[in-house]
Amino acid sequence: MQEKIVEIANRIRELRELSDVSPEELAAAIGVSVDTYLKYETAKTDIPASELLEIANFYKVDMSLLLTGEEPRMNVFTVTRSGKGVNVERRSQYKYQNLAEKFIHKKIEPFIVTAEPKETEPSLHSHPGQEFNYILEGSLKIYIHNNEIILEEGDSIYFDSNYPHAMKALNGKPAKFLAIIA
Repeated sequence: MQEKIVEIANRIRELRELSDVSPEELAAAIGVSVDTYLKYETAKTDIPASELLEIANFYKVDMSLLLTGEEPRMNVFTVTRSGKGVNVERRSQYKYQNLAEKFIHKKIEPFIVTAEPKETEPSLHSHPGQEFNYILEGSLKIYIHNNEIILEEGDSIYFDSNYPHAMKALNGKPAKFLAIIA
């Protein structure tokens, strides 16, 4: 997995250099410190999926370009077979699988996310836009705007992702959910 992180970091650095954007400018645009951004670009720190999406939006490119190095080409439909989406292990708390990496000009980013059970409280993060999560397996505690909401299989939540939020698997078992980020 480290090799994939290095590849994504290299793509982000090359895109920044080709666009003649300073690390300071990009860090400010995605809302992180320059030190944090440089750790992303050198693969010393894994990049959260929400910040990958912000970087893609900053450059007006599809997130798939950052993940795979290829421009998406499908514009009528794309099929992602079970278990075949591009894996994006962006945060230690979650494992993401992109479900539409080949579709061009997406208005949403759909993922299957697996939250592994952890003893510690998850770190909160935010990103522009809105998010929809539908619980497929397990139980999940959602932390958002001073609220803690427990969701079970079949439950869903739609929220403004500008507010800091996090998810935690419950009962010592992984939780799997469909996340749609817009």
